[in-house]
Amino acid sequence: MKLTSKERVLTALLGITAASALTTLILILVEATNVLLPTDTKFGVVLDAGSSHTSLFVYRWPADKENDTGVVSQALACRVQGPGISSYASDPAQAGESLQGCLQEALAAVPAAQHSRTPMFLGATAGMRLLSRKNSSQAAGVFAAVAQALGRAPLDFRGAELLPGREEGAFGWITINYVLGLLVRCSFSGEWIRPPEGTLVGALDMGGASTQITFVPGGPVQDESSQATFRLYGFEHGVYTHSHLCFGRDQALSRLLARLVQSSPSSLVRHPCYHSGYRDTLSLAHLFESPCVQGTAPPHLPPNLTVEGTGNPSACVEAIRELFNFSRCEGRGDCAFNGVYQPPVRGQFYAFSSFYYTFHFLNLTSGQPLATANATVWEFCQKTWRQVEDLSAGQDSRLRDYCASGLYILMLLVDGYGFGEHTWPSIEFRKQAGGTDIGWTLGYMLNLTNMIPAEAPAQWRAQSYGIWVAGVTFAVLTLGAILAAAAALLLWLKD
Repeated sequence: MKLTSKERVLTALLGITAASALTTLILILVEATNVLLPTDTKFGVVLDAGSSHTSLFVYRWPADKENDTGVVSQALACRVQGPGISSYASDPAQAGESLQGCLQEALAAVPAAQHSRTPMFLGATAGMRLLSRKNSSQAAGVFAAVAQALGRAPLDFRGAELLPGREEGAFGWITINYVLGLLVRCSFSGEWIRPPEGTLVGALDMGGASTQITFVPGGPVQDESSQATFRLYGFEHGVYTHSHLCFGRDQALSRLLARLVQSSPSSLVRHPCYHSGYRDTLSLAHLFESPCVQGTAPPHLPPNLTVEGTGNPSACVEAIRELFNFSRCEGRGDCAFNGVYQPPVRGQFYAFSSFYYTFHFLNLTSGQPLATANATVWEFCQKTWRQVEDLSAGQDSRLRDYCASGLYILMLLVDGYGFGEHTWPSIEFRKQAGGTDIGWTLGYMLNLTNMIPAEAPAQWRAQSYGIWVAGVTFAVLTLGAILAAAAALLLWLKD
């Protein structure tokens, strides 16, 4: 039976519709591939309870991680108001209360839906180490109060504990090498790769009560107590690290002042590291409270003394030298001071915390040679107190101590750690790198992400762009053919 022209047109439209629909179905099913959806972000909170103050940091990283270690970035830094938690030994509840302001900022920075899955850790360093030595029950009371305050937060609180000096140094080393992109970095193709060997830098950290040195030595570490090993981004790392307790900035200066008091024949103490014209009253009771200060106050002295600056850098250097025992390392190439094992320094170093703050004030953070650093500090020490006050407009509470701090740091780095004229340029004094604060907390969080299970990225079916465009085109053709056939059929029915 012969088809009419209308029937032939309708048959053709239906054929086009069927072919286009079949092609669209094939493109959707056959050419579909698996794609990874963007991963969730995880968060972690670390509190650094130092001897002079506490800082809170919030970090974030993708949930799927990279070679079992999170690619971590800093989301928040908050400095807690008030002194370090060890200062609240007589009123522990205030130690926990002091953290609430920064804790609220952390809760605001982490999405509420992730609060219960966000780990939080407080690590106490040298200030609490000293309090534990002096009065273990008071230290326990402070830790209990802090743990109680943090435990009430809706985060996954992991505990408040004493961070060993070796871990403090090692985590600081991890932090600086991570933010410099020396542990892992993103390639042009978007992949995370490990930089070449031999580019890792050493870390020099100084807090109020201790100072740490950490670096990759040129050979095996001979003292196991000074070695730290860890696995990051699928690779093993081993470093030399040592924490010198009582050699932090504040404790070193307290020890220096105590020695001058003990050798003073009268209630007037002449301090060679304080500027000429400086004069103040000193309470003996507080000075001799620290476990770092050896001996007691001389019985013939009154409870309050007068301290007068003489501005004599030569005498200041000799007084600072008495804080170290260099004779125990004579003739040894692998010894720092006080008989402590240390391989020769090697490679580049980053100096942060009090190293940076002191040299930043003295304008010595621009790579000046050792001779210039020495001359600058000596020149500063010889200024009168009035000249120094005019320089800073009296706004710096540590103003009287920069002379002693500068000379102390020079002696520690040169006579103690072994930096010389040729190796001094390898030290960079920095507060931040890559927009991240340098300290042990980021290194701790990187290490912690090794222990936090990764989450596999969600998968979905999707097409490439070209196949997607073809599929849409054939889908439109199918719809057009269907509409054309329906319109033609309606018109013919009216006829």
